[in-house]
Amino acid sequence: PLHVEFNDVGFEYPGRPAILSQFDLTIPAGKVTALVGHTGAGKSTVANLAMRTYDVTSGAVTINGIDIREFNLEDVHSQIGHVAQDPFLFEGTVRDNLLLAAENASDAQIEDALRGACAWDFVQKLPDGLDTNIGEKGIRLSQGEKQRMTIARVLLKNPPLVILDESTASVDTITERLIQEALDNLTAHRTVLVIAHRLSTVRKADQIVVLREGRILESGSHDALIDKEGHYAKLWAFQSDMIPEAVAL
Repeated sequence: PLHVEFNDVGFEYPGRPAILSQFDLTIPAGKVTALVGHTGAGKSTVANLAMRTYDVTSGAVTINGIDIREFNLEDVHSQIGHVAQDPFLFEGTVRDNLLLAAENASDAQIEDALRGACAWDFVQKLPDGLDTNIGEKGIRLSQGEKQRMTIARVLLKNPPLVILDESTASVDTITERLIQEALDNLTAHRTVLVIAHRLSTVRKADQIVVLREGRILESGSHDALIDKEGHYAKLWAFQSDMIPEAVAL
């Protein structure tokens, strides 16, 4: 697994206020790190810098101690699996969509990935199985099926670093459980960065980092942050319907 560090990182879009300033974060190898906080806190910016979608304005993001800018962009992307909130699928068959991750994968490897993503059962029931055309953007699949397809693709790719962007949003409870089981399979023995809005999805994370306006307010395990009775504990209480009023992070 990869060890990722943000060292004194600053980031801003030209002509706009800084999103991150003197930002330090360690994403330990083989562990799950979750970023939580309200919209605009900087969660997606951290993920995008880790994927080198953008380069830092100052400081450095390192992978195993090497500045990410020293790597070829293609090499960086080959080491990262990304499961987005809005699944990316294209018109073509189930097989076509999965082979995007590993073009020489066998049907047995594809089946293993689909099983790991809790997707094999529904794929088997499609009119032509792996050869079923799922339509533009996967329109013939439900939201939960599309999400499990993208998880299967990352499993097939088998990257050492996985970035998850609120991957259980907009699905029903039963589907959420299936997706969560698939994510548990995906994140085992990998370095994982999770962007989360629902705290229940990251309760088991090794490290939860609470962001506000590009700063780290607090970090630790779920239990440690609850015991601290700080911002995370208040947000957890609010999301658990334990207190009636909204809590501002």
